[in-house]
Amino acid sequence: MEIRKVETDKKRYLDLLLLADEQEDMVDRYLERGTMYVLEDDGIKAECVVTDEGNGILELKNIAVAPGFQGKGYGKAMIGFLVRTYKEQYTALQVGTGDSPSTIPFYEACGFHRHHLIKDFFIDHYDHPIYECGVRLMDMICLQREL
Repeated sequence: MEIRKVETDKKRYLDLLLLADEQEDMVDRYLERGTMYVLEDDGIKAECVVTDEGNGILELKNIAVAPGFQGKGYGKAMIGFLVRTYKEQYTALQVGTGDSPSTIPFYEACGFHRHHLIKDFFIDHYDHPIYECGVRLMDMICLQREL
């Protein structure tokens, strides 16, 4: 297993990026200014994008594991890599997600805790309703963990 930084042509991983953020113009808002990594293990299994949000906050804007490889530790490996890589540069790793039974437990298992809420984020910023596990996403739950 190897995690490497993607310097150019980040959109070649658009299929993976859209697994975590299903509206391409939302991905476009952070993709070029973010730092992207891919996890390779006999092919690309996962990706993530992080951005510097100031005040010691590194934000995980996108993380996705390829279908068929989810639940095998690749997402946790990406989080662990980010913690090790950025612990000297930032004080916290933050992520925003929908209030979904498939994502919140994952982040909590990776050491994140609920920090704040952005009301109606998914209503105000997406051009169509977003559903996860049959639940319509409305508010963004922001979670943080210390680095």
